[in-house]
Amino acid sequence: MLAVPVAAAVIRRDDNTVLLTQRQEGTHLAGRWEFPGGKLESGESPEDALVRECREECGIEVAVGDIVDVTYHRFPEIDVLLLFYDCRLLSGAVKHVQVADHAWVDAEGLAGYTFPPSDLRVVEKVRAMLRAGAPCALAVS
Repeated sequence: MLAVPVAAAVIRRDDNTVLLTQRQEGTHLAGRWEFPGGKLESGESPEDALVRECREECGIEVAVGDIVDVTYHRFPEIDVLLLFYDCRLLSGAVKHVQVADHAWVDAEGLAGYTFPPSDLRVVEKVRAMLRAGAPCALAVS
């Protein structure tokens, strides 16, 4: 089975917090917290998918930076290849358009959220990034 490509946005603010969104009831992994994003559409780049998904799910505009991590996970119903990108919030207040809830969380706060198994490795990387206060690594065009 081919893995479904998924792009996820690690959106950090200057106060060393990161945006988490909660999956809606009735969806795969309902109630779990994750980094916003979604499946790539045919012919779409991961960067374009992130801009579209953040706009559609949360009503926000983001700038997409460098890759933070790439993971592969086999769920019983689907295999996914997740591409996590460092992102910066450009504009908009987070709305719950296609998410149940959202939270801006610091490094220590990440431990209080339940993530899909596919995200656990990147959560540790994000925790280290937040603790270090590292600036967002936006790609240079």
